[in-house]
Amino acid sequence: AVSLGIPLSDLDHHSTIDLAIDGADEVDPHLNLVKGRGGSLLREKMVEGTCKKFICIVDESKLVKHLGGSGLAMPVEVVPFCWKFTANKLQNLFEDSGCVAKLRNDSKGKSFVTDNGNYIVDLYLKKDIGDLQVASDAILRIAGVVEHGMFLDMATTVIVAGELGITSKNK
Repeated sequence: AVSLGIPLSDLDHHSTIDLAIDGADEVDPHLNLVKGRGGSLLREKMVEGTCKKFICIVDESKLVKHLGGSGLAMPVEVVPFCWKFTANKLQNLFEDSGCVAKLRNDSKGKSFVTDNGNYIVDLYLKKDIGDLQVASDAILRIAGVVEHGMFLDMATTVIVAGELGITSKNK
């Protein structure tokens, strides 16, 4: 960006962003998202939380009936200290949904470390977790949790590319 003369800034100097465009790992029918399988969920949530408009672009494989419905991970960023305690609390919280909580490892088999120096505990869910706001609040009340990968009511538009073309859904 700098080499092209595009000025850079940060959220401390510009606390509101007009537009953010990003992808997602899952999108439910209400435009709620799962993000963070790449490991940067806290920073992404901070950026997208400052936006006036957040456009999410995905292919149709990312569409799910409910968050966690793909069978892939629902990431939760946790502090490294006593991460097993936190992971057990998370697993027990969603026991009725068949949750299995696993510490994410990097390509060398060591604990994956986020850009904030934390770990990711991936939640694998067999069933719907119910009311997402209730689930969000419960996750965030667990000691050791930094943030989760559910981006609720944040996307203003979701653009979906599929075999039949491109569709758009707005809030």
